[in-house]
Amino acid sequence: MGWKHNSEHETVEGFSLDLADPESKRAMEVDGPSHYLQDASTGDYIENGATRFKSRLLRSFGWKVAHVPFFAWDDASESDRRQLLVKKLACIGVDDAQGGDRE
Repeated sequence: MGWKHNSEHETVEGFSLDLADPESKRAMEVDGPSHYLQDASTGDYIENGATRFKSRLLRSFGWKVAHVPFFAWDDASESDRRQLLVKKLACIGVDDAQGGDRE
């Protein structure tokens, strides 16, 4: 998958991002269970307050951030994972055909 990014990038504002291109201010966060609350009656996962607040702050600083939730990733096949990543990157304006990572 081609997207030039840094792993574990820290923004000038002090936020840590899992994968980020600081030049374009585009990032991807891989969100594990600690980023969610689970609705007791439906079983649905809902982003917790800290995750929502971080996302809101990053947007206010001009970042476009895609989130990959653990529950969409864990049981997915390799091809489904690739499709998920392509879709999430497209949401932040990253074309699948762009170059590799620069870790």
